[in-house]
Amino acid sequence: MTEEQQAPELLGALGAEQAADLPYQQSALDAARVVAQGAAVVAAVLGAAGLSGWVFGIDVLRRGPGAGATMNANTAVALLALGISLFLVVRRCVTPWMIAARGAAALAAWIGGLTVVEYVTGVGLGIDELLFRDDTVRVATEVPGRMAPNTAAALMIGGVAALCASSSRLPAWTSQVPGLAVLTLGMLRLYGFAYAVPELERFGAYKGMALYTGLALVLLGIAAFLARPDLGPAGLLMNAGTTGALGRRLFTTVLVVPPLLGRLVLAGEDAALFGTRLGTALLVCGHVVVFTAVIFWVLVVGRRIEVAHARAEWQVRQNELLQAFMDHTPAVVFIKDLEGRFLAVNTTFEESLGLSRERVLGRRDRDVMPPDLARQARTADLAMLAGGTPVQREELLILPGGPRDLLTSLFPLTTSSGKPYAIGGVVTDITERVAAQHEVRRAHQRFLALLESAPDATLITDGHGIIVMANAQVQRLFGHTPADLVGTQVIDLVPVSRRRRHSAFLGAYLRQADPKPIVLDRGLYGLHSDGSEFPVEVSLSRLQADEGTLVFLSVRDITERRHVEAERAERYEEHRRIAHTLQHSLMGEPSRLPHLFSAHRYLASVQDPGVGGDWFDVIPLDQDRTGIVVGDVMGRGLEAAAAMGQLRAASHALARMGIPPGELMTGLDAFVSDLADQLVTCVYLVVDQSGHEVTLCSAGHLPVIVLPPDGPARLLQAPVGVPLGVNDSCCGDVPFRQTAQPLPPGSTLALYTDGLVERPGTDIEAQIDILAHTLNDALKGAPLDAESLDHAADRLIRTLIPETAKHDDDVTLLLIGLPKPDGAGPRSERVSPRARGVSDPQ
Repeated sequence: MTEEQQAPELLGALGAEQAADLPYQQSALDAARVVAQGAAVVAAVLGAAGLSGWVFGIDVLRRGPGAGATMNANTAVALLALGISLFLVVRRCVTPWMIAARGAAALAAWIGGLTVVEYVTGVGLGIDELLFRDDTVRVATEVPGRMAPNTAAALMIGGVAALCASSSRLPAWTSQVPGLAVLTLGMLRLYGFAYAVPELERFGAYKGMALYTGLALVLLGIAAFLARPDLGPAGLLMNAGTTGALGRRLFTTVLVVPPLLGRLVLAGEDAALFGTRLGTALLVCGHVVVFTAVIFWVLVVGRRIEVAHARAEWQVRQNELLQAFMDHTPAVVFIKDLEGRFLAVNTTFEESLGLSRERVLGRRDRDVMPPDLARQARTADLAMLAGGTPVQREELLILPGGPRDLLTSLFPLTTSSGKPYAIGGVVTDITERVAAQHEVRRAHQRFLALLESAPDATLITDGHGIIVMANAQVQRLFGHTPADLVGTQVIDLVPVSRRRRHSAFLGAYLRQADPKPIVLDRGLYGLHSDGSEFPVEVSLSRLQADEGTLVFLSVRDITERRHVEAERAERYEEHRRIAHTLQHSLMGEPSRLPHLFSAHRYLASVQDPGVGGDWFDVIPLDQDRTGIVVGDVMGRGLEAAAAMGQLRAASHALARMGIPPGELMTGLDAFVSDLADQLVTCVYLVVDQSGHEVTLCSAGHLPVIVLPPDGPARLLQAPVGVPLGVNDSCCGDVPFRQTAQPLPPGSTLALYTDGLVERPGTDIEAQIDILAHTLNDALKGAPLDAESLDHAADRLIRTLIPETAKHDDDVTLLLIGLPKPDGAGPRSERVSPRARGVSDPQ
């Protein structure tokens, strides 16, 4: 295998650091070729000048100034031919010109060879004066027109060197070694001239070499040596590595220093500064000094070579690790040079093309790929290099195994200066992923079509109530476009005054472990963009997706349904009167207990006097335990009053049986489920005065406020369940949880219904805070007795309901005081007249 055939494999074995030196190597080779071409041209010019001297009889062109020997006509022709031949060889011209180059080289070798034969045999072959008659012969030993023997030998060797350099099948040394021989013969002539030593101009007593001829031979020797600078001895000298730099400097030192030292010694001897023996000693000493310095310099360079070798070994190990990583990567990985030749590939690359690594490295895309695929790959490489930045693209390619979707990443490998020297690429087969994406896209389109075809406004939220999707029907219902709603809170579509209740419904639903779809239409309202409110029915369901919880809400405007219900209510006006009477009869009067202080207020709605669903009860359980219940049947009228009466009786009966609050709520929930279309909020407390604690359970009711004897009023923390009657609607059971809280003696409890704190345009939580602060201020510093509680109840009503004549909802307020154990009991056994029964709504 020739050196040129080995080059691609060697190139494929290069590491990243060595590949980064390729641009510099190429620059050095280009410079060497320029020098070779220049030397060949100058040598040809010298030959042409000598030939012109014979043609025109100009003696100065045939011999140098002050020189004795003359350039013969045959020598001039051979130099001209040899210069032209080497110039064409170095330029690597096309075949017709290469034939001319070989003919010129053969001519020079023929002229020199015949002259050598004449000297060896002593027979004249008739070529000496073939062109011109020689009139420059001065001594008897010289044959007219015959060139010097050293010149003939140099021209013959030079012709052979040019012929070998023109053939790429021959090793590079076959032209470079003869070139060095021609250079040496020329240098001897120049040294003889420089040192005035005629013996160096000739072989024995034969004719000497002309000065112009010696200079031309030096140039031709350089041109022959550098004709193929990337191979052979010239390749060692011209490589871009450390050894190449070391060789060039040593070569320069050898060519310059000894002649210079010799010239200096001769100049000293000629000037009579010292004799021959001292001059020789000085010459030897100078050589020792110079070459000692060169030795130390070589040692420094050698050390650098050792370091570079160690670095190269490390790089080889890194390359092995990189190759192992590439081979275990499922994607196709490759590295190319800037010309598109593969420097490295992985196992997946080999499998995809069905070619071994040895058949790929050092070859281009077109050599290993189908033509269309190779053109696409090369176009992509050039586009990436033109942009100078990594690129990534998805494309569908027709491969031998069929069409495949591929993700191709191309990136430049750059030197420390940022100049690219190679191309890296990773190709991943994403056919299955693309197919999955297409299927997901089609499923998404089907889902959107289904969503838009729904007759009701449909909203999809995440687990935090943020709207992530809505259909076109929401604009008709709420006055907002779907795009405006995405990213907003779903609670923003509810009137401000009702948001707390709606949030309680949604929160209770989401807290269930496995909630079932439900439909709610009790007390739910929507808010139009113009500020108007309208009743709604909401279908609620939950989906646990990969990205989190999704809640589906289907909302329907039931305004017409409510109008029908209102018309129906008008037909039952008489029922309200009956309910008024029933309300007062069913409310009854709470038990008066000697160990508890209490005060209560009930205000009926102005719009429906005496007809409401609020109730409360104080139920003695045993000597130290008392049950307290406050409830609110949503809605008004005879049905609400009747339901209230039944619930009051049921809760009283269940409490008297000693049932814990959680079980009592479960029982009431079952009872409410048997009632038609009822929704009830309720809270039940059991006060244990001996244990100094209270146990309570809430079914969607407002929080209880406690005023301890040594601190400010606060909310009594307890889990809030769903309102009574919801479990039946959703066809599932949401458990009611009870909790026990410490309740020190001297504490006051405040229980109430939403009519006390709920106002249009106000925040119900802010109203509850006002209630707590007012209770704290009303009882601050006051003795804990019935009269103080009675005054506090009045103050709370005045503060929360400034205009009772315009109040449109029934209100219940119950204050319970726990005396301290060492207290003397109530100040008196009398109870405030306003605390004995239901207060006048006026």
